[in-house]
Amino acid sequence: MTDVINYAGVAFLLALMAYVLALFYRTLSQDRIARESVAMEGRRLRTQMDAIMAERRFVRDLKELSWNGWRKFEVASKVPETSDICSFYLRPHDGRPLPPFQPGQFLTFQLHLPDQRKPVVRCYSLSDGPGIPEHYRVSIKRVPPPRDKPDVPPGLASNYFHGQLNQGDILDIKAPGGAFYLDMTKQTPVVLIGGGIGVTPVLSMLNAIVSSGSKRETWFFYGLRNKTEHVLKEHLEQVAKENENVHLQICYSKPDDGDIKGEDYDHAARVSVDLFKEVLPSNNYEYYMCGPPPFMTSITEGLAEWGVPDRDVNFEAFGPASAKKAGPPAAAAEAGAGAAITVSFAKSGASLAWSADAGSLLDFAEDNDIQIESGCRAGSCGTCVIAIMSGEVTYLHEPGEAPDAGSCLTCIAVPKGDISLDA
Repeated sequence: MTDVINYAGVAFLLALMAYVLALFYRTLSQDRIARESVAMEGRRLRTQMDAIMAERRFVRDLKELSWNGWRKFEVASKVPETSDICSFYLRPHDGRPLPPFQPGQFLTFQLHLPDQRKPVVRCYSLSDGPGIPEHYRVSIKRVPPPRDKPDVPPGLASNYFHGQLNQGDILDIKAPGGAFYLDMTKQTPVVLIGGGIGVTPVLSMLNAIVSSGSKRETWFFYGLRNKTEHVLKEHLEQVAKENENVHLQICYSKPDDGDIKGEDYDHAARVSVDLFKEVLPSNNYEYYMCGPPPFMTSITEGLAEWGVPDRDVNFEAFGPASAKKAGPPAAAAEAGAGAAITVSFAKSGASLAWSADAGSLLDFAEDNDIQIESGCRAGSCGTCVIAIMSGEVTYLHEPGEAPDAGSCLTCIAVPKGDISLDA
């Protein structure tokens, strides 16, 4: 009987010890979880505070270092990237530090070209991150004549950059601008999409993310024909290798025999929403894209069908192709739905009948041999601004930055009624 009692006592003590140990370890576990939770919240607050301080520094530096009008820049170096794409590193001629810019913004150039009566204005996206105060970089593709129209002259400005501009030459440049850019104060996951040379602004966004130390989930889709067009290939591979939050997806639509899948590219296909559905964990991202208009039309329509809200889709296109007259936009059709509208050009002395299918006021002026300076043709750079003598306009879409009262951005403006312009 005594042995039974002893065994029972030992069993009770063992059970009690097990209970005390379990309670102790549970307390330790809860304490560890609590400490990890506090540490995680601390990291989140530090990240948020760092973003706030970075934004304050950005605003301060922008205010102190930015400039109005044209500023002289020297071509510090000219670096070929592919057979038809070249990067230009631009250094301020006065030697003063450069203001920061938002990743995705562009520079506006005033080019004094041989045999051109007036300066030519063009916009090119910045292709590097904003944290380099010594220089800016743009990467420009040489534009050949259209394949189906070989007699059409090649791109005027791009061929000047490639063929005539050299290290040490001086350029007139406006401060960075544009409403298409990545909000660096946020940590929401993003999908960056570049088609051809449209990769430049989203490359700037990617570089900004990794250089800032941000760990936001980032998918980078780059669509091109094959390796011969692959810009900054080694740089992109290095970024993906060193940053586990960056997921690089290279798409070759027409890979050459020597292009190796898994080494040079990931998908023998065009960038598409069907590909996103295969690769992305969900559609819950903010999307930023730049490329040829058909490329972006296909993707924006596909994202809408996939249920992505319009507020999460951001895009940009430059040049006449982005304003292609496939039919009068809704704003133009509405403006032209009433009585006949007369557009008067005060300096040119012309009064002409405008209709909705004539497109923007800039298109209408050019079609009638009335010259108005232009740059981005997307309502961002402000080059085409013209004073309104009388009348009102409506915009085909929201301008990047509204002009002063009494003026309009002719590249995206249509008349509400009879109007007179100072052109």
